[in-house]
Amino acid sequence: MRSKVSERRLEKIKYVLSSRQFDLTLVFENIHDPHNVSAILRTCDAIGINKVHLVYTIEKFPKLGKKSSASAIKWVEREKHIDIQSCFQKLRNDNFKIYASAISVDSINLYDIDFTEKIAIVFGNEHRGLSKEALEKADRKFIIPVKGMVQSLNVSVAAAIVLYEAFRQRLNKGLYNKTSLSKEEFEIMVDKWCMK
Repeated sequence: MRSKVSERRLEKIKYVLSSRQFDLTLVFENIHDPHNVSAILRTCDAIGINKVHLVYTIEKFPKLGKKSSASAIKWVEREKHIDIQSCFQKLRNDNFKIYASAISVDSINLYDIDFTEKIAIVFGNEHRGLSKEALEKADRKFIIPVKGMVQSLNVSVAAAIVLYEAFRQRLNKGLYNKTSLSKEEFEIMVDKWCMK
């Protein structure tokens, strides 16, 4: 398939793939607004997240178009789970620490998190927030500090703030300078992307 891709396109694919952060991911729990989901996926692609996890137990997964996500749905893998338990178990089996976004007395400040570790960040429904189960099963809860009368942010804005803090920390530590994939894994991913 590489023969059908221009040299310029192939170089861009290799460059982007070499920056993918396979040890940073997001979990969406019942986020229903397709515009918010699309905006979050665009940010995920922008900072190099390869895959997100989807838990839809109440809401239906929103229909996403290539236009609204600026084609991010093409480049960010989505893994669906039947419930929080199975999602978190999969993440823990892969050695992820799980941080849930929540306004709570025991939430730590976003800026106290070391995002250079293997981390999954969980965001919930725009109106209900995260489920009780997600909050109880997460390793830690965190909050984005605000100084206004309104305590919370739009979920896509909140995700962007968190992801760009992760991006800043990872950039400073040099984690974007080399791929975490083996040479063979990298070449398989390049071939896969050339077919998209």
